[in-house]
Amino acid sequence: MLKKENRLTKKKDFDRVYKKGRGLKADSLFLKIAENPNNPTRFGIVVSKKVSKMAVTRNKIKRTVREIIRNTDFNTGFDIIIVVYPSIKTKSFIEIKEEINNLFKKAKCLNL
Repeated sequence: MLKKENRLTKKKDFDRVYKKGRGLKADSLFLKIAENPNNPTRFGIVVSKKVSKMAVTRNKIKRTVREIIRNTDFNTGFDIIIVVYPSIKTKSFIEIKEEINNLFKKAKCLNL
């Protein structure tokens, strides 16, 4: 579970990231990132019903992505939305982790 301070929760925050953020795409993920210098890095995870009709599957995917995020060191001052595509269902945890880390490296938001 992500700390409350590291979660995007309000619709206006999601809208701001979608409008002003830049996008990066991988095989089964889409990353939308916008700078927010006043706050710690915050995340939103979007898994639509197109990925799976079953809430159990969607929630498992969200938990997997959250676990990967939780164990990664980020620079402060970003709002990040991760949109999941249906092709993620066939990937293992390690493949998902590599894909997410590659996107974060491209976005230059990791604390290396």
